[in-house]
Amino acid sequence: MVGTEELRRPGGRAVRILAVAASYYVAARLGLLRELTVEGAVVTPIWPPTGVAVAALLLLGPGCWPGITLGAFFTVLSLTTPDVAVLGVLLGNTAAPVCAALLLRRARFRTDLGRLRDGLALVFLGALTAMLISATVGVGLLVLTGSLAPHGFWPVWLAWWVGDAMGVLLVTPLLLLLHRARRPLPRGRWREATALAVVACGLVPLAAYSSLSMLFLVYPLIIWAALRFQLAGSVLCALAASVAATLAATDGAGAFAGLNRIEVMAKLQAFNGALALTALLLSAVITEQRNTRRSVEKACQELAEVLEHLTAGEPPPPRPQDGADGDRPRQAGLP
Repeated sequence: MVGTEELRRPGGRAVRILAVAASYYVAARLGLLRELTVEGAVVTPIWPPTGVAVAALLLLGPGCWPGITLGAFFTVLSLTTPDVAVLGVLLGNTAAPVCAALLLRRARFRTDLGRLRDGLALVFLGALTAMLISATVGVGLLVLTGSLAPHGFWPVWLAWWVGDAMGVLLVTPLLLLLHRARRPLPRGRWREATALAVVACGLVPLAAYSSLSMLFLVYPLIIWAALRFQLAGSVLCALAASVAATLAATDGAGAFAGLNRIEVMAKLQAFNGALALTALLLSAVITEQRNTRRSVEKACQELAEVLEHLTAGEPPPPRPQDGADGDRPRQAGLP
């Protein structure tokens, strides 16, 4: 797999575009494995390519946007014969992730999602706001071309919008997390991680397919994962639970049995949205609190060392960030 640093080289722009296009297309094919029909239009509860596109723009830069358009074109080509309306769909599917990336950069978004403001920005700017573009353009073209009756605009629009937003909320954090993964868990944490995985494998299918509507059982699992493993644990658990719920919904099983298609979509998207928000924001709050505690502990340790030297009549040791070249010291907690 080509690394991000290699893709950022000046001669790697073509490789960047092709890599983004291939990733977009593969994610689209995965998303199309499970579909729902709303007002005669086929929609997907989770549209992973939007998450891939937003992550690519954040990690590789805005110059990779042609890869999004290219991937969307080949996705449409695999489903139907292209026509003039396809240009509008490509425009919407490209403009929405680009707008999301621009809004996030404007909000000084950090890809480590280590602050609550980063989680809020991803939810309300990257997902809920920017994805209005793709849903409005896509469904509007369906109505204008006669492929969708005007009375079906809002149900299909809502399903399209939420599906794109879920792709950003579930897939983008996972890709950002994988990009920053550098070291494995400490040896002592593997046992707990294994226990969490075993419990998830047993609890998630039970919650999704149980006829007693036990989807709420997933939330203690998300809290456990966020408390102990922060973003890595909560996002993986949320993604697993969302996929399991989507499978149950498309099969009409478990908590989704006996519901019509609109009711299934509404219930599924409400569950996926609440799940993604809980996982993302809770892990961001916990990570921010831990980082703050570490900064305070470090400052207290440095203060204790200074007091110790002053008591002994010695000059205080230089701070680590005070370089010999006279550069301005960095201030903890500032972006």
